[in-house]
Amino acid sequence: MKKWILMAGAALSLMLALAGCTSSSENSTSDQKLTIVTTFYPMYDFTKNVAGSQADISMLIQSGTEPHDYEPSAKDIAKIEQADVFVYNSEDMETWVPSVLKNLDTKKTTVIDASKGIDLLEGTEEEHEHEDEDAHHEEEHHHAHDPHVWLSPVLAQKEVANIAEGLEKADTKNAKTYQENAKAYTQKLAELDQSYQTAFQDAKNRTFVTQHAAFAYLAQQYDLKQVPIAGLSPDEEPSPKRLAELKTYVEKQHIPVIYFEEISSPKIAQTLADEAGVKTAVLNPLESLTSEQQEQGEDYISIMQKNLEALKLSIK
Repeated sequence: MKKWILMAGAALSLMLALAGCTSSSENSTSDQKLTIVTTFYPMYDFTKNVAGSQADISMLIQSGTEPHDYEPSAKDIAKIEQADVFVYNSEDMETWVPSVLKNLDTKKTTVIDASKGIDLLEGTEEEHEHEDEDAHHEEEHHHAHDPHVWLSPVLAQKEVANIAEGLEKADTKNAKTYQENAKAYTQKLAELDQSYQTAFQDAKNRTFVTQHAAFAYLAQQYDLKQVPIAGLSPDEEPSPKRLAELKTYVEKQHIPVIYFEEISSPKIAQTLADEAGVKTAVLNPLESLTSEQQEQGEDYISIMQKNLEALKLSIK
């Protein structure tokens, strides 16, 4: 009799244990966070601000890698395929995306094109914009359209709205959280936009010279004029003729600063600055943040505020 009671007790314990396992397994599945793969830094930061603690978010293109030159490895593609959500800026920036999407199961992975609905500027128009002044740009470039929409705080708000909409579809039970997070972050971006508007509304000199032609959307937003040394890809190099024309332009227009970016070599900007006898300063296109910057808590908004202070050196 005692033996039967012991066996019955053991069986009951086993059943309870199994029930507990099943229950915790079901709970962990239902509580499982979204896995989101983003391409490069602005997409990562925007998504992080919308998703909050509801997702595990990773970034394919790490600091120190030039996003214009990046091609995904087989491991990277597998990572996208295994994700719940994939966020990218545009096919004009991440030119490899269409080939990846051909083989992606979009029923399993929600794809978010963050620049959906934004009218992209023609790449060639921006590079030829200042021909009437003194400079002719004859270099080829690698982008049919300018992909740098995130550098306008107003268009950044549209990208955030697209990301929020995609996350709501992918994870309906947390839709309200995504909406609230997006609203709070959009308010911060609206305040950033207001800072730019206030800084430049009465400026007499509205022209700035930069090594990388990344700031056309920002210039358009605040009625400024970007004069790029090279094209839309930071690795493009100007001809000696182009540099000579720019030196004359900088001197005639009394341009006080030549801007360069931290992750690319400043050599070209420095050469022009030395030739024209002017200073250099950093204007960050936010295509990548260094590990140090991220550790120090820098983000899209803090870097854009630094860009604003840098632009005030020219636009005043």
